[in-house]
Amino acid sequence: MDVKRDAPVIAAAEIEIASEPEAVWDVLTDFAAWPSWNPDVKSMAFEGGLAEGAAFRWKAGPGTITSTIRRVERPRLIGWTGRTLGTSAVHVYRLEPLGRGTLVRTEESLDGPIARLARRPLRRMLTASLEAGLRALKTRVEAPQA
Repeated sequence: MDVKRDAPVIAAAEIEIASEPEAVWDVLTDFAAWPSWNPDVKSMAFEGGLAEGAAFRWKAGPGTITSTIRRVERPRLIGWTGRTLGTSAVHVYRLEPLGRGTLVRTEESLDGPIARLARRPLRRMLTASLEAGLRALKTRVEAPQA
């Protein structure tokens, strides 16, 4: 699975996390817990198990996003599509073993009238959001367990 390469807005980010891919995967794919560690996610409603076709609705930024999981390859890739405010998105996370840790790469594309009209500010906002989300994921995964 890949983002839409011809979309007007594409952003990417990556981070190294000092934990094995399975531990990163477990935090990343616990959708219901996202609001507890990711400051951009205000609410989350996840229906069903972690499988292709499963849907989730979440509040992030100005709108509620309805997303559908399109690809699951534990513990190395998860991707979904989503729609909000007339904009369609494709989001992919890739996890790669890196020594004793994991390299997490994420990428997202946005398409639609708003994305075409405001491509530069949306690209900056999306890049900042991806980077903040990865930093929050790293903090959560690397936090000492109580």
